[in-house]
Amino acid sequence: MSLPKTLAEDVARNLVMVARLIDEDPEQAYAYSRIALRLASRVAAVREAAGFAAYATQKYSEALAEFRAAKRMTGSVELWPVMADCERGLGRPERALAMAGEPEVQKLDKASQVEMRLVAAGARRDMGQIDAAIVTLQSSELASSAVHPWTPRLRYAYADALLAAGREDEAREWFAKALEADKDGATDASDRLAELDGVEFVDALGESDDEDTVEAEAGTDTDVDDADEGGSAKA
Repeated sequence: MSLPKTLAEDVARNLVMVARLIDEDPEQAYAYSRIALRLASRVAAVREAAGFAAYATQKYSEALAEFRAAKRMTGSVELWPVMADCERGLGRPERALAMAGEPEVQKLDKASQVEMRLVAAGARRDMGQIDAAIVTLQSSELASSAVHPWTPRLRYAYADALLAAGREDEAREWFAKALEADKDGATDASDRLAELDGVEFVDALGESDDEDTVEAEAGTDTDVDDADEGGSAKA
């Protein structure tokens, strides 16, 4: 659908702000998405952006409605994994699992199929089926030594599931593999490894400040005691 030039520019400006703010200030991104939606609700890109903004602010029902609208407009299935994750957010993991078995999944590209696997594993965990979640994540993509943008998250999810199942040694191995692949810091695998190794991080600067404060207070107390014993300096 084409828009008049001025309107199209207004919509584009709001969509740019959504993209710019969605990670650092999702509430503000959501506000911009609502403006764009008010201006051009019949544009698929606007509905999709509004969906992601709602998703980022955990408004899962609203996000799902927007994603469904975008899917109807475009006929594309690329939003299928995030739609399934919205079902999880709404407390309906069984629906997310049902979506993981639908024909739409076969139409997804590799990255989206991995994302769908992550959502399905998460749904299994929501239902208390930790062993099934582990099996769900076991795949050729997990076993591959090749590193793709989704590799760190897949390995991390597998490690986290292993840890939840009490398989600590295996979990440590996979957190290490996630960290090895995570060049952009997309996960906190390094922190999880440190926790498993019993490493505690100390805020050295904060500790130094505390010591200085204690010493200063001790010095003040000494000065007061001296003044009490020797009398006033003016005296």
